[in-house]
Amino acid sequence: MRLLLDTHALIWWLEGGARLREQARAAISSRANEVRVSSVSAVEISIKVAKGKLRAPGDLVAQLARHGFTALPVMIEHGIAMLGLPATHGDPFDRLLIAQARCEGFTIVTADRVFAAYNVPILPA
Repeated sequence: MRLLLDTHALIWWLEGGARLREQARAAISSRANEVRVSSVSAVEISIKVAKGKLRAPGDLVAQLARHGFTALPVMIEHGIAMLGLPATHGDPFDRLLIAQARCEGFTIVTADRVFAAYNVPILPA
């Protein structure tokens, strides 16, 4: 399975995974699955840390490598794909994650129920 972690799912995993559902923890930890983290999550984390709304590890690149996760860059095609999305979700970070998952064939690991409106495979976090 090809997984794309929503930002909160990434944070929960880095905190030890206790907040994630068992099925999500098993899928993320399985070496049979490809786990990706979008560069948009790094931007979201940086903004929220700077505003004091989130605590996150400062060594995100090392953490991703330690857990065997691969970065997913934002491509022009991902931005263009956002045009075709309904305006159901107002969060631009989430909309970009949805566009990436749809373009690249990923299942999103998320606890956000609004994602279901976007015809993208979801693994509940």
